[in-house]
Amino acid sequence: MTIIRVPHDLPERFSQDERCALTPYFTNLDGPVFALRNLPEVVKGALFARYSRSAKSLRRLFLDEFLDTVETGAVAADLVGVERAERLYERVFGDYGDDSVAQLGGAHVACEGVSNVLTKVLERGRLMAYLEQSTRYVPYTDQVAGQWKYLIPRELEEHQLRDRYVSTLDDAFQTYTKWFGPTQDHYRNRYPKASEDSDAVYRAVIRAKALDTLRGLLPAATRSNVGIFGTGQAYEQLLLRMRAHPLEETRRCADQMLAELRKIIPAFLTRVDREERGIRWSRYLSDSRRKTGEIADRLLGSVKPEGSAEVELTEFDPDGEIKVVASALYETSRLPDRQLLEAARRMKADERAEILRAYVGNRVNRRHRPGRAFERTAYCFDLLSDYGAFRDLQRHRLLTIEWQELSTDHGCTTPVAIGEIGATKDWQRVMDRSSEIYEALTSESSTLAQYVVPMAYRIRYRMHMNAREAMHVIELRTAPQGHPAYRRVCQQMHRLIAEQAGHRAIADAMTFADHSAVELERLGAERNTERRRREQARDV
Repeated sequence: MTIIRVPHDLPERFSQDERCALTPYFTNLDGPVFALRNLPEVVKGALFARYSRSAKSLRRLFLDEFLDTVETGAVAADLVGVERAERLYERVFGDYGDDSVAQLGGAHVACEGVSNVLTKVLERGRLMAYLEQSTRYVPYTDQVAGQWKYLIPRELEEHQLRDRYVSTLDDAFQTYTKWFGPTQDHYRNRYPKASEDSDAVYRAVIRAKALDTLRGLLPAATRSNVGIFGTGQAYEQLLLRMRAHPLEETRRCADQMLAELRKIIPAFLTRVDREERGIRWSRYLSDSRRKTGEIADRLLGSVKPEGSAEVELTEFDPDGEIKVVASALYETSRLPDRQLLEAARRMKADERAEILRAYVGNRVNRRHRPGRAFERTAYCFDLLSDYGAFRDLQRHRLLTIEWQELSTDHGCTTPVAIGEIGATKDWQRVMDRSSEIYEALTSESSTLAQYVVPMAYRIRYRMHMNAREAMHVIELRTAPQGHPAYRRVCQQMHRLIAEQAGHRAIADAMTFADHSAVELERLGAERNTERRRREQARDV
């Protein structure tokens, strides 16, 4: 077989008129990493929101859908005083060294064509906002310059396994593309179009269902686009971690981000590449990770992992519900915490439940969440789900999430529909070939080997969250329009809080946790979207 070698990053081509239109609003027009400037905040937010469901680049989206919303005359006014403000920030930051100063300015950055391995690094920080291209709405059935949309890491440039890597990933994408049409046909036959649904709604629902079914074939090297908004301090922390990362893709992206951010918020990022500051900091992160890994390998390398369930509740406070009740009473009482805890412990279970019902109130929708009393107790879940589900759950930031390297060690999941459409043989071939090259690459680097692992393979990760955040995660991720994989995970979390932890009043407060069985997950959401569009059209 002849392997065609193509460049890693082919810049998108723009006409001269397009380049003139783009120049005021983007820090560069040719690189995969760039920042936005001179745009109203609402335009940047809307542009990023659209980004997650489009196969287009951000700059192309801007040209096609947003350019006519921008007043070109506003650009010059936006630039007035920027240079003076930067000098002021530099003086304040230098004179006072107060990190909080760097929390007061931010930037929007796009990282395009990055692997799904890198997206998890980019989205790790708590105090940032992210939108990522969705495998549910964007099919990976097209090639760019004769190559499928996956990354070939630079570590494999002259490697003996490069051609095998390309062949294996090509097979995964070809299989994904081969079954995209038949999978949609299968769901059309199984779920005929309802008379009340438009063609657009039905088409979107069937396509999303097919993409959800097939995404397990996509490897972690699959390219994605990520939009990020963060403060200067958050970017500094992200860049320090990225510069310490073992993969070249991540370190290279960090250098590109730093260059672009210095065109927007240079005063906030002066420490990142100073030898005595950021370089030393990144070295500390790298060294501590390496040494911990060496000790773990020495002490635990020969220990075989025991079998485990998809979701396990490994830690909780048996008195957690009592403490939440005491905290719920705290603001409306004059008693010290110690007395409130004693009083809550003496109460009957139905009395505590009554207090929590009053504290939670009449929640009209899941965004109506109770106060901070629910932060008084926490749960630790050990999870073993497919990588696709992990990608969605990892994006929750107001909790502690840690994950092990992606591997083929824990086996893979296979959607029922794969057997129903006759794709089992092809599916298993992709899984087997990926596992074989994963093993070959692991001898070089298990971190590098992650790129070849399809999203159907399981990954182990730990989520530690208080009850208030658990309410948010569980209610959001069990919603009927959610992917079946993460819906199942969060439904189990909800049951374990009620049954294993015995916190039934807390579980009952999660009134929008949905345990229903749903066939066409996106149907309700697409109907609502169309209804809103019709209402907006009438208003206009």
